Amino acid sequence: MASLAEIRAKLSSMESKPGSNNSPQSDNAIYPFWNIDEGTSTVLRFLPDSDADNTFFWVERQMIRLTFPGVIGGENRPVTVQVPCMEMWGDTCPVLSEVRPWFKDPSLEDMGRKYWKKRSYIFQGFVTDNPLNETTPENPIRRFVIGPQIFNIIKGALMDPDMENIPTDYVNGCDFRVTKTTKGQYADYSTSNWARKDSALDETQLAAIDTNGLFALSDYLPAQPSAEHYNVISEMF
Repeated sequence: MASLAEIRAKLSSMESKPGSNNSPQSDNAIYPFWNIDEGTSTVLRFLPDSDADNTFFWVERQMIRLTFPGVIGGENRPVTVQVPCMEMWGDTCPVLSEVRPWFKDPSLEDMGRKYWKKRSYIFQGFVTDNPLNETTPENPIRRFVIGPQIFNIIKGALMDPDMENIPTDYVNGCDFRVTKTTKGQYADYSTSNWARKDSALDETQLAAIDTNGLFALSDYLPAQPSAEHYNVISEMF
């Protein structure tokens, strides 16, 4: 498990690099916190990645949405296809290469945002306060697909010197409260925050980790496209 200092150092180095901007996967291990009622909260306890080479306790996913008016030979209704952005693997993305110049033209700016990569972040952990009426999977370790708004709150606190311990520590970690409100017609999570006090995992949670193990978060990223897939993505766009 990386230390809090190592996470801070890597986050700082990433922010200094230029160019480096949810629909969740269908999986009952994913906790759908976005379904909680407006004005309510759920409490999550993040756990480390089982991959010791991952400095962070999350992985970043970058996807591009391509919408078509229909499918030949199928129903005549809009179809959206999600394709991985090649920049996840440090390669040149054919879609973003085309889209980047659009932001210099005010008439194409909105279209550029439509086809820009969408970032989400995959975490894992326990749901310690669950307002949803759902059946908890046998393995209580859940995965969380977090959008940029909540992620920036998480990251901002990690860079705060007042946070003394890494939040995933089994003894001195802390919970994260996701609070849902509404801003205009959209869900808003800007009041989400970390718990003020550290707390230890209880015996049941520790036993669940021993029994089930932790997820390797990179297993839930899309596979890197082959050269053939790369060409297909270019042609679709």
